[in-house]
Amino acid sequence: MLDSPHRPGDQTYDGLLLAEDLPEGWNLPSRFPGERDDDASAQIDAVLGYDDSATTESQMNAHRTSDENGTMDGRWRYLEHEATHTRVMIRLQRQLFAVPEEIRITGVIYLPWRPGDPITSQLLRELPTARIEAAINKRLFAMKRRETITGGKIVLPSGRKVSERDLLKPLGDPKKVPDFYELVALQHGRLTQQGDANPSATMAEINGVALSTAQGWITKARDRGLLPPGRRGRAG
Repeated sequence: MLDSPHRPGDQTYDGLLLAEDLPEGWNLPSRFPGERDDDASAQIDAVLGYDDSATTESQMNAHRTSDENGTMDGRWRYLEHEATHTRVMIRLQRQLFAVPEEIRITGVIYLPWRPGDPITSQLLRELPTARIEAAINKRLFAMKRRETITGGKIVLPSGRKVSERDLLKPLGDPKKVPDFYELVALQHGRLTQQGDANPSATMAEINGVALSTAQGWITKARDRGLLPPGRRGRAG
């Protein structure tokens, strides 16, 4: 992942996640869970089936140069929700193929404040994964895109406000709509968040345009730093 001097026990030792990356109401404890002096990510991966300890060096090298995202080299980080005291661990991982400049959350562990307490659907909704990813990528890789909305509204550079439901509506004419490519990035991000395997095709359908037109919009959004680089071997 990212290399920097190791400060024993400090969750921010590698610079992957900082307190400033978290939205208001979430706290990044300075030390690893259990007051550990070491990063237990490899051990957690082993327990949860992300373990690559049996992988040979040649397999690891092939994985790093392949067109598929894998599970190696993730980092688990421990968060606390200030209001509910819910404890959460998120797994941060660089996306390896064609997008080295992107970090995504690839696993989540929820723990209630008191062991045995239930985890409610409301608590699950309160983890702002997209906002955390956006903050990390903006800090590490200077990505300029607005975060994909999950509830509430976002203010675009022109001052216009959009809501989550607006993201799946036709975007209009790029020559007439302010912040058009910001909206392209947000619509693309929303579809990706929903698990769409080919967001460019879906965008073409939503907007009533040819696939090549939607792909051109996405390319221009990437050129403006509003979306990460395209991924080899994957549509959209």
